Amino acid sequence: MQSRAAVCHSANQPMTMETVEVEGPKSGEVLIEIKATGVCHTDAVIFWGINANSPLPAILGHEGAGVVVEVGPDVETVRPGDHVVPLYGAECGTCRQCRSGRTNICWSTRKTRDLGVLLDGTARFRLNGQPIHHFMGTSTFSRYTVVPEVAVARIRSDLPLAQACLLGCGVTTGVGAAMHDVRPGDTVAVFGLGGVGVNIVQGARAAGAARIIGIDPNPMKRDLAARFGATDLIDPVPLGPRLVAAIIDMTDGGVDVSFESSGELGVMRQAFECTCVGWGTCVLLGVEPDGAEIGVRPVMVRYGRTLKGSYFGGVKGRSQLGRYADMLAAGTITVDGLVSHTLPIDAVNEAFELMRTGQSSRAVLLHA
Repeated sequence: MQSRAAVCHSANQPMTMETVEVEGPKSGEVLIEIKATGVCHTDAVIFWGINANSPLPAILGHEGAGVVVEVGPDVETVRPGDHVVPLYGAECGTCRQCRSGRTNICWSTRKTRDLGVLLDGTARFRLNGQPIHHFMGTSTFSRYTVVPEVAVARIRSDLPLAQACLLGCGVTTGVGAAMHDVRPGDTVAVFGLGGVGVNIVQGARAAGAARIIGIDPNPMKRDLAARFGATDLIDPVPLGPRLVAAIIDMTDGGVDVSFESSGELGVMRQAFECTCVGWGTCVLLGVEPDGAEIGVRPVMVRYGRTLKGSYFGGVKGRSQLGRYADMLAAGTITVDGLVSHTLPIDAVNEAFELMRTGQSSRAVLLHA
């Protein structure tokens, strides 16, 4: 079939709206009509050329929701008409990681996903007879996309898809990470108050944190974090290199848990260094530049601090995403106020410019 899609031909060049050919689903695959898709920083690092790990040309987008149109042979868990969220992190249930019960990271689709193709090594998108790469196995900037069944989560049908799309990344990543590591009564620091950061704030609130410190140079984002539950707000710019010391002073020795969602190496180190001795934990969620490395002083780890990462908030997409959809429907978590701009898919370049200039907290694109 034909599909309108935003195609990223090369980094740092505007995406173009194209009519692409979408091949039907093969065995174990699902064809989805995407209704709404969020614009996330993870898309931006490819679009802006910060990270070159995904091949181009490609159809970006990984934070979407839609309706199943068709399923290929051997698909058993979804059927046409189901409301679904495509997942950039699969859950096959059979690989070593899935069997371990220790992680939500599934390796079944990783190799082919990072090559921009599906599990059989081929793409389902073509433009003028030439293949177009998939992105993160989802490509939600296309109205129609094909995704492996192991990377599709069925959700309740009464949740508006313009809200449900945010479960594909920002909401689940932030809320899940906080609920995984925050204990009742904890003091928490959140570095970077974008689409993931504000959801860390509301996840920490839901987990019972006593104090939530939001750090971001953008006053609009600090105001949003306050509405989502931040108790203290810091503009890091005036403090400069004194930021870590200021946080340690105001928390009697450091925070119990810190979260970093900016993707900036210096901020990652600050997030780690402001945690307390003995049990302080720093959780990294931001996507760094290609090939980037950070250095930490070993003594800080030896004195009991933990430096770790979080992928999709530690949530297993197929088996656990429904819980977050229920929380959203019940009002336990919310996207009210999070989405600053709702635009048609044709305005995709405008949406990224709003992100780049700090004018949006989250933009949602609608497929006509």
